[in-house]
Amino acid sequence: ALPVLAAAQTPQITLPAFAGLKSAAADSVDITLGPSLLGVVGWLIDGHDADSASLKKTIQALKSVQVRSYRFKDAFAYPQADLDALRAQLSRPGWSQLVKVRDRGKKEDVDVYLALDNRTVRGVTIIASGLRDFTVINIVGAVGLDQIQELRRTFAGPDSQVAQVMQRAP
Repeated sequence: ALPVLAAAQTPQITLPAFAGLKSAAADSVDITLGPSLLGVVGWLIDGHDADSASLKKTIQALKSVQVRSYRFKDAFAYPQADLDALRAQLSRPGWSQLVKVRDRGKKEDVDVYLALDNRTVRGVTIIASGLRDFTVINIVGAVGLDQIQELRRTFAGPDSQVAQVMQRAP
């Protein structure tokens, strides 16, 4: 029964409301791309060359992308309990922790989780937190790890705020 339950689990996580963090943060990024918007983006991509065809295929396989990132002037101005609640969701069947980094000197944590279904990645969640910032990224859909880098380059130009968020994450 456990494999059936694990397969039934969705890689979509419920992000906390992070109430008041946008107004308290010096910088914030809040991105939610659902299936409709991702479908439009995929439709707009001309798939005539190999790179754009690969990108189009990747985007068509996605169901949602969520990014929440906050940077504060003060240390630990964000609720650690919210990040712990996210990690608890990721301990459900179907999720596997790929990376767990704790740098006590810099007071930085990075967690990378994969939702696997029969050796296929169905979701990726990254939680990166430090003294004055944290970022949560949840990608749902059949996607290869190499494709995540391609998505970052496509949706986040080198000078954009989104690119800076993705660069802070592994």
